[in-house]
Amino acid sequence: MAHFDRVDPVMAGVVRGFGAFRLSRNGNYFLVLCRAIVSQQISTAAADSVFRKFSGLFNGRSPTPSRVVGLTDYKLRSAGLSRQKVAYLKDLSAKFLDKSIRPHKLPYLSNEDVVSLLTQVYGIGPWTAEMFLIFSLNRLDVLPVGDLGFQAGVKKIYGLRSMPSAKKLRSLGNRWAPLQTVAVWYAWRTIDENIIVY
Repeated sequence: MAHFDRVDPVMAGVVRGFGAFRLSRNGNYFLVLCRAIVSQQISTAAADSVFRKFSGLFNGRSPTPSRVVGLTDYKLRSAGLSRQKVAYLKDLSAKFLDKSIRPHKLPYLSNEDVVSLLTQVYGIGPWTAEMFLIFSLNRLDVLPVGDLGFQAGVKKIYGLRSMPSAKKLRSLGNRWAPLQTVAVWYAWRTIDENIIVY
């Protein structure tokens, strides 16, 4: 509160209105990335439905890289995944299996290095990598300027006539640093009070 009172009284008011910052952490990095891929460009409700069906393909066990690779594309598509997303999930699995991505090393990398590593996976762009930084590594200084929910929240909070530009968001982010994630989390709350979990 002291930080936002000092740097941005408008955001400080939002923080007071919603109460304590709560960010859950999911240490199953592979599963978080699978969920982020599934969630790309579809509604939260649709993503929840597809992810439930995807998880149900493994006979009560958790999806792992070897289990995903072991399923046919047809089987994966039966969960409601597009052909593209099947390819993305297979590439993610392959990179975990060939050790291109070493999960135990991720917490020790900088935000920039995590984004650089994850975006080498077919189908993972900056947004997915940023969601991973927030929801798996719980990094407190992440600014996902491409996130539509964040943009809509900022528009609402500051009474903007149109969606904020990336430049405007970065300007606000510079003010909020080193707690950009916290401001993003509260911006999301103004659009959807339910806590987002990956």
